[in-house]
Amino acid sequence: MLFNLRRRKDVLHLLTILVIISLPALVSYNTISQLEVIQANGSIRVATRNTPSAYYIDKSGPAGFEYELAKAFADDLGVEIDLIIPDTINGLFQTIEKRDAHIVAAGINISSARQTSFEFSTPYAESISTVIYRLKQGIPAPKSVDDLIDKKTLVLANSIQEEQLENIKSAHPNLAWQATSELTNTDILDKVFSQEVDYAIVDSSVYESQSSFYPGLNSAFTIGKSQPIAWVLTPNQDGSLKRAVNKFLEKPKTKTLIKSLKEKYFEKRNPLNYFDTVTFKQDMETRLSCLEQYFYMAEQETDFDWMLLASIAYQESHWKADAVSPTGVRGIMMLTNAAAKEVGVADRTDPIQSIRGGAEYLLNVKRKIPERIKEPDHTWFALAGYNVGFGHLEDARVLTQRANKDPDKWDDVKEFLPLLSKKKYFSTVKYGYARGQEPVQYVANIKKYIELLEWEKQIQQIRKARDASLRAEQKAKTEPAALIELQSIPATL
Repeated sequence: MLFNLRRRKDVLHLLTILVIISLPALVSYNTISQLEVIQANGSIRVATRNTPSAYYIDKSGPAGFEYELAKAFADDLGVEIDLIIPDTINGLFQTIEKRDAHIVAAGINISSARQTSFEFSTPYAESISTVIYRLKQGIPAPKSVDDLIDKKTLVLANSIQEEQLENIKSAHPNLAWQATSELTNTDILDKVFSQEVDYAIVDSSVYESQSSFYPGLNSAFTIGKSQPIAWVLTPNQDGSLKRAVNKFLEKPKTKTLIKSLKEKYFEKRNPLNYFDTVTFKQDMETRLSCLEQYFYMAEQETDFDWMLLASIAYQESHWKADAVSPTGVRGIMMLTNAAAKEVGVADRTDPIQSIRGGAEYLLNVKRKIPERIKEPDHTWFALAGYNVGFGHLEDARVLTQRANKDPDKWDDVKEFLPLLSKKKYFSTVKYGYARGQEPVQYVANIKKYIELLEWEKQIQQIRKARDASLRAEQKAKTEPAALIELQSIPATL
């Protein structure tokens, strides 16, 4: 043999050779960066929260500002994104401490206290803590921290807002508040809206993005200074992931993306007034819940989004099956006798028939719209035709073309529809007089209802997911450990 293993000298010789052979591999392994490991594994773990501004599931799939930004970073690295969804802010930080996640992307504010324990990326936004109150006749708005004393004030547990309150408590020893880890900022705004608490303190960006959906709420004053928002990163000596994140955030392409995402998620506006919004929410609870399944059925048959159909129905009848207009149209979709006959509806007051019939009639109208017209204009034209009649819609398109505007663009045509009520114009087209302002308002209202319905359903889905997670956690805590069957115990135990 080449080596005589009985002799100590030969053993040492063999070990030396093995170490020399293994050394390059060991050195190579030790120099693999965190970023290279992520890319080699093909995925990056991102912790976030199930909120309207961070991450949620909509009809098209995953959505949310933080999700889309993190997904863009994962795409930039050429890896998949694996999401971790803790229920609390503290849970987000624990994923970093335990190294369960590489990044926390959840609109986290940087603070001095947090910087002592965690790594942060370059900031990509900022916000300031804002006191929110419900407008009440005869009751003045709070103007300072002293006005919060002896009031019910609600904040998220372990949030920057709670940290700021702790910092100012020494100057206001009687200041007290409730900190919740079970709610989201949206739930907190709900509590103020329903007057279950007096005040809430939330990020200004959160309030601004949701305030129009809570008419009657207002911002009073701010607490502390504006705070930067960034991703939280796992601490790593090589710093490769942090450098990659910061490089990504500094790219012009990313800055453009961030701007568009802010517009998409933080500049939503509810176009309804206070009364309309409150009424819509009440009607959702008392009426829509009984009808929703029928809108889903109509969606399956016609490919119209059920929310579009539900919004049309709300505009037509406020979801009342027995609704009747002075002109004789009736039912949830307010069908005329002629329209009902066209789509085979025998009883216009029957919710199932009315909804399916209304969807079928809209589909018939939509087929008359030239295919060259792209969405969403194609649908807006169909709605206008549904309301005023296809002939009058064509007349308005003729007027639009005469004025050298685009007859295939809803924003252009809606300027000319109201002219059909003026003899100077309707006398020059085929179908004559029409109350042309009505279809313009009709389409505008349906757009409003779609937006509010999407918002409300989104919030419901987030709460449903959170409640399911809490129930699963509670079940795991209360269930006894599984018993081992005797026959399954190994003989060598």
